[in-house]
Amino acid sequence: MSYPVDVLKQFWKHDSFRPMQEEIIQSVLDGKDTLALLPTGGGKSICFQVPAMILDGMCLVISPLIALMRDQVEHLLDKGIPAASLNSGMNHSEVRTTLQKASRGDYKFLYLSPERLESALFREYLSALDISLIAVDEAHCISQWGYDFRPPYLRIASLRQELREVSVIALSASATEKVQADIIAKLQFKKHNIFRQSFERPALSYSSFSVESKMNKLISVLKNVSGSSIVYCNSRKLTKEVSQLLQLQGFSADFYHAGLSQEERTKKQNSWISNDIRIMVCTNAFGMGIDKAAVRSVIHYTIPDCLENYYQEAGRAGRDGKKSFAVLLYQHDDVLQLQNLPDKRYPPIPVIQSVYQSLADFFQLPVGTGEGGYFDFDIKAFTARFKLDMVTVINALKVLEQEGHISFAENIFLPSQVIFTTDKETLYQFETAHPGLELVLRSLLRSYEGIFDNRVSIFESQLSKMTRLNIDEVKNKLLQLMAFGIIEYLPQKETPQIHYLFNRAPARYLHIDQDAYINRKKQYAERVNTMIQYLQQTDTCRSRFIGSYFGDTALKDCGVCDNCLNKKKKQLTADEFASIEKSVQNLISKEYNTVPLLLQQLQAFPKDKIWTVLEFLQSEDRLQIDETGRISLIPFS
Repeated sequence: MSYPVDVLKQFWKHDSFRPMQEEIIQSVLDGKDTLALLPTGGGKSICFQVPAMILDGMCLVISPLIALMRDQVEHLLDKGIPAASLNSGMNHSEVRTTLQKASRGDYKFLYLSPERLESALFREYLSALDISLIAVDEAHCISQWGYDFRPPYLRIASLRQELREVSVIALSASATEKVQADIIAKLQFKKHNIFRQSFERPALSYSSFSVESKMNKLISVLKNVSGSSIVYCNSRKLTKEVSQLLQLQGFSADFYHAGLSQEERTKKQNSWISNDIRIMVCTNAFGMGIDKAAVRSVIHYTIPDCLENYYQEAGRAGRDGKKSFAVLLYQHDDVLQLQNLPDKRYPPIPVIQSVYQSLADFFQLPVGTGEGGYFDFDIKAFTARFKLDMVTVINALKVLEQEGHISFAENIFLPSQVIFTTDKETLYQFETAHPGLELVLRSLLRSYEGIFDNRVSIFESQLSKMTRLNIDEVKNKLLQLMAFGIIEYLPQKETPQIHYLFNRAPARYLHIDQDAYINRKKQYAERVNTMIQYLQQTDTCRSRFIGSYFGDTALKDCGVCDNCLNKKKKQLTADEFASIEKSVQNLISKEYNTVPLLLQQLQAFPKDKIWTVLEFLQSEDRLQIDETGRISLIPFS
């Protein structure tokens, strides 16, 4: 049997594990059901991928995020580890082919969405799959008390009935104690271990500012904190507006949201990761699965609706352990909008029934039809045609999804598809006459089984690696092959989709569990109120506030958030503060402009008091400390 650290070195090229990873891996190897609560960027995937490489058989990974499934599969394949995924973009033939290969033992990892678990085709092959471990990612989705409840996750329990000897590892970045208990109950944990990494982030300074001008404060923060930054907004339109305003101020900034094409998103994301773009102004569609450690600030231009989302997004700052900042900007109207959210997020049931009826009219879907169907969904055309409010529609769709009637994917990924439309003899003659297209043709034939008989999903990025052509050249050659009548090529689709999980019912008989609905609304209102408390509280250490919300009550004051700095300032007398501040300004002006030089020259004062003054002046935009420790004064205005 291999040792976990040997597997880590061989495939991931790391010499040691991050904190708690090894203990989690050992729990899995001991056959224990395991709940792992690790912060964003804490290396959750290693916790199931490493033990799965040691165990005989295949690891079944259940994830709700198609983009993350795709990324993880690609990363595993790049390491020489056989992996595949079953997602909603695949047709019946492709799913069957993938399951046939899985049953032969061709894969070490099979990723799938929870919706796939109860499909007849998956059930047909389940007994033939040699499954050694079940990994449930984003496990908070199984709890109706969680912030992202998804009913299909409840189906995982039935999987355990058929795989009684197979242990489960459930992973989440943010789950309250109530949600943790619900995960354990719903996944039917037996002998189990819970691992929760501390919510302490010693180098991350949290702060919340009530401001008259968000843009002015944003510019100030970005001037004072150098390095890579993420600015979160709650609408696509706002990401573009804020990005353009920052560009006018001379900042290197771009915008990102789910409405952009996959190609645009990838290009922008890569530019930010490689530091060609310093600031990414984005919706929460950005950040998931992105591994960039050196992010110096995450600034929320608009407020998330719950602390779970805020913690995950803010946690993308400072994963390298260096000083970083998580900043919230808000105004009085933002608080009022938050208070009104529960009524908007959970509209009256007749409103939901009305939207459901309008959907059926939009798709021309008669009662008793539609089960399993995917429908392109232009939400702007839909709201305009039926004179509906966009926010109401989106929230009604979320309720219909939580009640298990439909699945709504705003940025679904349906891969490109190809089928050969000529016979093999004609193809041979064509190859001889068109040698410039032979490389792509051969790569298609080698990589995609059944491509002569069925449309199969293809990935231009994979063909690009195989042929050593860039993606644009690959796409161009595929279009040429289609023009010659050799293949049918359907480029990837990213249109929002409505997926009917059941046949369409008469709207007035639409089943909604009213008691559960009211309970979910109440829980949501409590989460919103907690977010408002976080915004407005001025006494409690922000790191402790977040930790205690998630059940981590062992945290001490962080000493670096805005509230801790204000407390420290009060512990200094006015004369002490003024004296240190004056000395700092004088020394900086005399070129003693790094932290070590300052501390050396200010030995008459205790170091902790000097740091208090430096951090306070930095938070008040009076001085700037860059990544190298160099200090510069900002003129008082």
